[in-house]
Amino acid sequence: MPLFTTGVVVLDCSEPEKLAAFYVELLEGEQTDASANLIEIRAADGLRLAFRRDVNATPPSWPRPENSLQAHLEFLVEDLDEAERRVVGLGGRPIETRDPAGPYEERGYSDPAGHSFTLRLVPPTAPKQG
Repeated sequence: MPLFTTGVVVLDCSEPEKLAAFYVELLEGEQTDASANLIEIRAADGLRLAFRRDVNATPPSWPRPENSLQAHLEFLVEDLDEAERRVVGLGGRPIETRDPAGPYEERGYSDPAGHSFTLRLVPPTAPKQG
């Protein structure tokens, strides 16, 4: 048995109920645990996220040259336009509007509490020949 197993990514926010609802809808997940100050969800693919109440939480700023190594989430999608419509429809905001060149197109967003995340296009795979 490994010494460590995958844990939970925890995001601090002032309203964990609202942020958990955003991610449950976005990731087609379910709420798995809740207390007065922490709500945990599991996405359809098994990713576990939790949202911890911090009444003094302030949204992170992205990009911020003096602190550019902030943590952020990255989600793989097959259709960037469809994924963007879903994000915006649920209350997320685009923070980067251009697609970088190449096969790894991605777009940056913030969730309703201001945490940044990226949608990255899954490169298509060619069918096996022969």
